[in-house]
Amino acid sequence: MADRYLSFTGTAPGRFLTRRLGLPRPAPLHRWLPERPELDGGRLLLTAGKSDLDLAAADLGLTTAAEHPAAVVLDATGVRDVGTLAEVHTALHPVVRSVAESGRIVVLGAPLDPADHHQAAAQQALEGFTRSLGKEIGRGRTVNLVRLTDARAAASTLGFLLSPKSAYVSGQVVEVGAREVTPPDDPARPLAGRTALVTGAARGIGEAVAETLARDGARVVVLDVPQAEDDARRVADRLGGTSLALDITAPDAGERIAAALPDGLDVLVHNAGITRDRRLVNMPAERWNAVLDVNLASVLRTTDALLAAGTLRTGGRIVATASIAGLAGNAGQTNYGASKAGIAGLVRALAPRALDGHGVTVNAVAPGFIETKMTAAVPLFIREAGRRMNSLAQGGLPADVAETTAWLAHPASGAVNGQVVRVCGQSLLGA
Repeated sequence: MADRYLSFTGTAPGRFLTRRLGLPRPAPLHRWLPERPELDGGRLLLTAGKSDLDLAAADLGLTTAAEHPAAVVLDATGVRDVGTLAEVHTALHPVVRSVAESGRIVVLGAPLDPADHHQAAAQQALEGFTRSLGKEIGRGRTVNLVRLTDARAAASTLGFLLSPKSAYVSGQVVEVGAREVTPPDDPARPLAGRTALVTGAARGIGEAVAETLARDGARVVVLDVPQAEDDARRVADRLGGTSLALDITAPDAGERIAAALPDGLDVLVHNAGITRDRRLVNMPAERWNAVLDVNLASVLRTTDALLAAGTLRTGGRIVATASIAGLAGNAGQTNYGASKAGIAGLVRALAPRALDGHGVTVNAVAPGFIETKMTAAVPLFIREAGRRMNSLAQGGLPADVAETTAWLAHPASGAVNGQVVRVCGQSLLGA
């Protein structure tokens, strides 16, 4: 369903009324398109504190002068105390107003040093600064914080956050380890030669994820329940992939996936999910159990089975779908919120073991209000609240979740592990 309010605020009467009444004024977002794959303008590099980071190694096209930058990178890895925090203000204060519409600000921070509480306090302060700036900057611009020690390991992350692909990702803190990564042979098709399986991919967000991974060169396996077999086959045929009709809650689902992929798998996207909303006092056990089984138990079972079988190859990626409902809670969704919070727990616990034992990273995306057929059926006032209660004052698109998934699936994202990244326009709910 089209966002008529967003369209109205782009007209002269809409601008007048929203300004006079103090209503949200969302800006159309610059999302990735083949004919417009980059933001319009230069990338400005600023520094706060004394930094040893070699950003030239990441090949980001940064410059020390740009009149109306499309993106600003502030290297604050050298901020070690309250005194040098002042340099964050000194660097950004003069340029914030000049950042282009739908522009990007990325703050680079260092890991917190447990042996230096002054450094830890100053670096933690960057998190509150980043999220606060994201809530006030407006005009479709985003602000994110990346903690890193090696710019080369963060090249895919910074490339994503500085591009139109991250249009609905704001207020996030992403930690990038020091693990050595290898860039793909073809940057335009980074997943070429790789196989990706997406569950629940016959429609909606799953279909968008499959499309984006195929665009990036992957051979996509479209998995969905037998009832959606025709739709799954149509998606797979369109993308040059294959379909797999399978109930992901079947006890042997993992073994059947492994059998269908004898040559192995590089990217596993756990997207399948259901809702059975009702307040706890009115929720029968079957509603609770159905949601927990599809959204969480099946993810645990199939992940364990595919790792044990060696189906996920070294250098593989697991990307699961959480939700801001699991991070902030939502009335009438105790079952759904529990299942999605469980995904976050799975990711954080499994990530280090999967990387050490199998060479596989484990991360999650946590969508907020995304414009789908499901949200189009939500009552008008609840739908409008969902759209406006974020820093970008609008709903996201399935493509926003798909682009974030593709970044986490990128072969050069091997230093990003154990992260739960919200795709919510910086929702006013949750952290």
